[in-house]
Amino acid sequence: MSTTSESQDHAARIEAERQEAIEAAPFVSVSIQSSGIHPSTSRMVTIDLVTLSPNLEPVETFHAVLDSKTDPGPFHLHGVTEEEFASAKRFGQILKSLDRLIDGRTLLIHNAARSWGFIVSEAKRAMNDAARANRNSNRGNRRGGRGRRRQRVGHIPKPLVIVDTLASARRQAIALDDVRIRGVAHTLGLDAPAAEASVERAQVSHRQLCREETLLVARLYGALKQSGPLAEIDPQSLRADKFGLQRSIIRVQAQEASPTLVNPGTYEPGKTLIAGMEVVVAPEIEMDPDIIIQACVDADLSYSEKLTRQTSVVVCNQTRDIDGKAMHAQRKGIPLLSDVAFLAAVKRVKEGKKVDVEKR
Repeated sequence: MSTTSESQDHAARIEAERQEAIEAAPFVSVSIQSSGIHPSTSRMVTIDLVTLSPNLEPVETFHAVLDSKTDPGPFHLHGVTEEEFASAKRFGQILKSLDRLIDGRTLLIHNAARSWGFIVSEAKRAMNDAARANRNSNRGNRRGGRGRRRQRVGHIPKPLVIVDTLASARRQAIALDDVRIRGVAHTLGLDAPAAEASVERAQVSHRQLCREETLLVARLYGALKQSGPLAEIDPQSLRADKFGLQRSIIRVQAQEASPTLVNPGTYEPGKTLIAGMEVVVAPEIEMDPDIIIQACVDADLSYSEKLTRQTSVVVCNQTRDIDGKAMHAQRKGIPLLSDVAFLAAVKRVKEGKKVDVEKR
């Protein structure tokens, strides 16, 4: 048998074994801790993964503390000791393991924009660092030096699909007082430790707390799957926004687009929307936000992530016990429209006035 045939047979066996492993554990649940909110300016501190059987029983586990050579933030935020950071690994050292655990599986994650955003951001950093090191090594070889062995750190993980448990709760119109993993679990009636900090919780190792959250994400998925539609995301439909959050391509493009029409001001309930009005979409809606955002684009309305005094209307289904964008809109006198009402309103939009190019 030729070397080529042997190599092909070996690759085929490895792929067959991988497919068997995925069939035995088609899900992988992930939780992370980070030094801040945005992947563009913060770093991942810990990552915890558990692969799961079709019945959501744990199969394989993985946990890592990460060394980003930056300030990880205070101990009370992540619970990682200085001794643990001293033996922490760089993300590039664990990326191949993450690829093996995530590739081809359904990824269960809470707040995908942020959590998946950190995974993608760290993977890109690791890949760029490796590419830079390899270029420097090649220069050393050309100058007669021995150079270093080429670094192969892995790739951005390739899940089959991403299921966002927080977005799924939104799609099912579940009112949430606390959007953290444990807070959503309590809202759904799941038995889970309290989300608030406590003396007892401070005595528990970060590894145990992370594992509890990882398994809780899987339990959230199981409960939400039984109660209604899930927020399933094609990873190929996502890209980073300016904060490093992984948003839909539709959303990021709408956010980045420069207004071509004059903003006519605040929407008056009962009247017609006017092209050029600025629309903000709150998380508290049942529809996929992309449906609302695409409707904005099609109707020549301007989309914005940030609510300001220039915002014309906020799409939000929750009108009582509001917080976040809806609360700020109410304080600024900006009206709220439900997702259904907004889609009805965009069917009849008045023509707007073009921006004076010389004044832009």
